[in-house]
Amino acid sequence: MGRIICCGLGPGDPDLMSVRADRTVRAAKHVAYFRKKGRPGQARRIVEGMLAADVTEYPMEYPVTTEIAFDSAEYVQLLAGFYDEWAERLARLSRAVDVVVLCEGDPYFYGSFMHLHTRLLGRSEIEVIAGIPGMVGCWNGVGQPIALGDDVTTVLMGTLPEAELERRMRDSDALVVMKTGRNLAKVRRALASAGRLDDAWLVERGTMPGERVVRLAEIDAADCPYFAIVLVHGTGRHPDAAE
Repeated sequence: MGRIICCGLGPGDPDLMSVRADRTVRAAKHVAYFRKKGRPGQARRIVEGMLAADVTEYPMEYPVTTEIAFDSAEYVQLLAGFYDEWAERLARLSRAVDVVVLCEGDPYFYGSFMHLHTRLLGRSEIEVIAGIPGMVGCWNGVGQPIALGDDVTTVLMGTLPEAELERRMRDSDALVVMKTGRNLAKVRRALASAGRLDDAWLVERGTMPGERVVRLAEIDAADCPYFAIVLVHGTGRHPDAAE
């Protein structure tokens, strides 16, 4: 009996993969990864040049991404069917061979694999290899501590209602806002209302080719790719401060 091994690839730079992840990817004979139709897939790009010559690839193409509203009944139905189908396919494969599923960042931190994980529990042996979350690569790109001392760090989704974003931005010290993209204008308004906009950074394609680190207040709110994170650093007690 084989296994399903979900391999966390880290924030994007192949050099930031763990030794274990690197070893697993290079030894894999069956590799699955998510991608948008017509695209190579971000996880697949990270491992370019690392896969064995005789590897069998299984691109898992999303039936829909941003074409319809993520909270619509149609979107939910399409994605549920997609995950059901691939969970069944991977479960069948893993009865005979090990299947490595690639995942950007850390699989257990908002990873797409978790939608398969819940469907595969009890059906297949599952192993998860930890990876550096994408936000870690992004705040290292800014080059200053994201949190210090007693700072409270909050991770938010840009898909949240604007009022909810503003409330949580006011109530926390350090902020990480994921799923920006088309939500960036809303995120920017919420930061401005919370009095945090001047301290916010936008990190695009963190640790990847084409990385850009800019002050959010200095760019057009429409100028944001899918792979982008907004950061607001905490200002807590510094390590050299008096107790």
